[in-house]
Amino acid sequence: MRSGDYAAAIAADLAVVDALGGTLAGTGKPLVGTSGTLTLAHLGRPGTEEDAGAPGGRTDAENAVIGFAERGVRSSVVRVPPITHSWLDRHGFARSLIAIAKQTGVAGYPADGSNRWPAGHTLDVGHLYRLALEDAPTGTRWHAVGDEGIPMREIAQSIGDHLGIPTASIPADQLDAHFGFLAMLIGRDNPTSSLATRRILGWEPTHPGLIADFDNGDYFTTPAPRSQ
Repeated sequence: MRSGDYAAAIAADLAVVDALGGTLAGTGKPLVGTSGTLTLAHLGRPGTEEDAGAPGGRTDAENAVIGFAERGVRSSVVRVPPITHSWLDRHGFARSLIAIAKQTGVAGYPADGSNRWPAGHTLDVGHLYRLALEDAPTGTRWHAVGDEGIPMREIAQSIGDHLGIPTASIPADQLDAHFGFLAMLIGRDNPTSSLATRRILGWEPTHPGLIADFDNGDYFTTPAPRSQ
């Protein structure tokens, strides 16, 4: 993604948030926004619902949603993990990692692969949006995280095993060539807690985690559905 495209996307997010929040101001009605757990990858420890995201980018829209709590809106934000997976996945990062492995013949990971990514099943994530819409207190953030942090090497190993190809560390100077647009994200360590989400909203994931979902086989036997 070109930097200009990303900046335009953030500007569009902010414009939409402002329009929705402005319309709801003073009504006490809910507004649920979306952000990502990768905004917490700067912390160097598991991120919690109370942690602030890194300044700029998607955090600006997240903060704008929360800000409407002061204008009479029951606003909240759901932070979604970088991998949201299921048979419904059309073009998410799980599909991207599998496609890259097929194209290159190697299921790669950065450095020693110890950096961790959280994940969530699509249906569990959707359930959390419903809970937030119905019950979230004003000005709160929630984490749609089932797997709180899977080492990237474990993700790559599962992909490699299912495809019958080797798993290997990709040197830092080859990340761009191997991972393409994912190169700027693939090395981030993003363990993320969902303890407060579970305790306060009563959210409990009931669907398979990422590795179990890979083992179900759909990602490797069924082509990614085409967008309509």
